[in-house]
Amino acid sequence: MTRGGRHSDAEGSERRCIARMESLPKDQMIRFVVSPDNIVTPDIAGRLPGRGIWVAAEKKALKKAIARNLFARAAKAPAKVPEGLLELVESLLVSHLISLISLARKGGSAIAGFDKVKSSLVSEQALALIQASDGSEGQKRKLRPPEGKNTYISCLKGDELGLAFGREHVIHAALLRGGLSKRVLLEANRLAGVRGKVAAPEAN
Repeated sequence: MTRGGRHSDAEGSERRCIARMESLPKDQMIRFVVSPDNIVTPDIAGRLPGRGIWVAAEKKALKKAIARNLFARAAKAPAKVPEGLLELVESLLVSHLISLISLARKGGSAIAGFDKVKSSLVSEQALALIQASDGSEGQKRKLRPPEGKNTYISCLKGDELGLAFGREHVIHAALLRGGLSKRVLLEANRLAGVRGKVAAPEAN
């Protein structure tokens, strides 16, 4: 998914990344807290109590923070990095994104199926195209994302996308305008950063 330009969240607030040592909008970052037993804990929703420690939602930044245990320095206190923290962050982001897409589907702003998705793109009702990262490249090239930034999501696998639609496997989906669509795009952007950017395929 193409990452858009810098923009602030609803409150216009930024936080300093402990790995990149620069300030970024909170919706482009992952918040962590240190638990009472000194364990570094990811706070995907940004609601856990405690002093927040922020890392850019990028694999490189997260790996650096984990490998050097920059959390302890930021917390100015003992902080233990649990084994598999990067994988836990990714798993939590996946679950959060699946839940948001599922809610968008129930609200009528997310659809699945090649024909439905193609129709929404042709009629310009679609805000963004979603395609499974492990789907057939030939099939995916038959659909072109809407013009603009942040209009393509390809950070979920077919079985993960299927969970959002109550199916075993989904390759093509779309976000329609309104509802939770913009929030889905923000969360997909974070997951794409952690998993690595995936560009939209060129349409035939």
